[in-house]
Amino acid sequence: QVQLVESGGGLVQPGGSLSVSCAASGSILSVYNMGWYRSTPGKQRELVATITRDGSTNYSDSVKGRFTIFRDNAKNTVSLQMNSLKPEDTAVYYCNAFVLRINAGGDTYWGQGTQVTVSS
Repeated sequence: QVQLVESGGGLVQPGGSLSVSCAASGSILSVYNMGWYRSTPGKQRELVATITRDGSTNYSDSVKGRFTIFRDNAKNTVSLQMNSLKPEDTAVYYCNAFVLRINAGGDTYWGQGTQVTVSS
């Protein structure tokens, strides 16, 4: 099977920076689109940023100019660099990836989530 494991997250002051990463492993032939989503209690999960295999990116309006998504296809990893953090960025951040599996088709996978808290 396929696993997505996030790392990073934690507590940071407003205006500070933080980076989260995600590694895909298992019976993988290829990883296509990857992305980051976030959620807070009582709120639906929302898209933060996505990136294709060739590096094309898409960001939500709320994070444009502050966050940067990038990936390493050789390592099947994706990272999110978060700068100028605001209290409203506080959420659980989830990694997402569409994966082609060995001797199987493609499917979408989610990581377990990592907490990011922006507070003084």
